[in-house]
Amino acid sequence: MEFRYLGNSGFKVSEITFGNWLTHGSQVENDVASQCVRAALDAGISTFDTADVYANTAAETVLGEALKGERRESLEIFTKVYGPTGPKGKNDLGLSRKHIMESINGSLRRLQTDYVDLYQAHRYDFETPLEETMQAFADIVRQGKALYIGVSEWTAEQLREGHALSKELGFQLISNQPQYSMLWRVIEAEVVPASEELGVSQIVWSPMAQGVLSGKYLPGQPAPEGSRATDEKGGAKMIERWMRDDVLAGVQELKPIAEEAGLSMPQLAVAWVLQNPNVASAIVGASRPEQIADSVAAAGVKLEPEVLKKIDDAIGSLAERDPAQTKSPAKREA
Repeated sequence: MEFRYLGNSGFKVSEITFGNWLTHGSQVENDVASQCVRAALDAGISTFDTADVYANTAAETVLGEALKGERRESLEIFTKVYGPTGPKGKNDLGLSRKHIMESINGSLRRLQTDYVDLYQAHRYDFETPLEETMQAFADIVRQGKALYIGVSEWTAEQLREGHALSKELGFQLISNQPQYSMLWRVIEAEVVPASEELGVSQIVWSPMAQGVLSGKYLPGQPAPEGSRATDEKGGAKMIERWMRDDVLAGVQELKPIAEEAGLSMPQLAVAWVLQNPNVASAIVGASRPEQIADSVAAAGVKLEPEVLKKIDDAIGSLAERDPAQTKSPAKREA
């Protein structure tokens, strides 16, 4: 496993982060989920990402149980705040001081830890003054409940404003967690340049475009039974945009490119996002322990310029690049 600094801090994370968004606490039985975490640890992954809303808090609980007994100093545990974890009460979502303070305490209980290494704003909250949000984060850092603060899916302008406030308050915003893959490149035009300027790293989710870049979906053919594309509770809606024949045909053109590079299709997808120097880590998930090793093999891979060009020739024209696709809810849905 290779490691990278997160932002311009002295904090290192594994190039591959294990995430349990669509799996633990929902799709995967708890004992298998624990086996996946063990496989991740055995493969050298030390960084784990979750959120209080994943499986309505169950994902945090499962991760906390799975990591129990591990040396805490050897782990980097990330979680997030924004969405509701209860009956959607008037203050049970967003980035108000009340919701942040109550949420961090709940997350720490479920994760069975005194602190998280990175606490992230899961989205931007247009209804709470940014000053209130950043002051709450500053207080959490001072209380030792979080060591670092990050965000997820913030625009370039939101990152600049949040970063400036964090410095005024005595801490620093060091990361952003956006979607990023060969097919979803919306951060490249604005978010990445702003982040490089500010000293903020990307921790990217869905590097395999919800599994489409694995190559298992074929043009003109129904999705394999049991795959994410057939699971209404497990991401079928998100993967829908990529289930077009032109996209699936383009993805099939990546197979010989991956073979020539000595990589599997998933490895090529993960290695591709890691070629971006602003990316500190790629989040991967697993519903079976044996899936972990394949993703981990992408760590430390250097893709030659000619390989990157072939990838662009195959699917570059199919990628979404509009910066306006980076967005948060305009209004809380209470």
